[in-house]
Amino acid sequence: METYLRVTFHSEGARPSEVAGRLQQFGFAPTQGNYDFVYDWNGSVTTAQLLDLYDEVTNLLRGYGVLVEIESV
Repeated sequence: METYLRVTFHSEGARPSEVAGRLQQFGFAPTQGNYDFVYDWNGSVTTAQLLDLYDEVTNLLRGYGVLVEIESV
């Protein structure tokens, strides 16, 4: 399973390079196409694990002035 992020930046928020750095430190990899970052689970996960990751992403980027769209497939 993989979790994809699409990040929308605000001109009054954090620099894109700063946001990218935080996400990469957490385990997300930059990607090209419809999404900006991907997290590879290396297997299947539970709904609880997905929700934990979503909570972590929210906490990780709180105060950075970005919007994040998350999709796991």
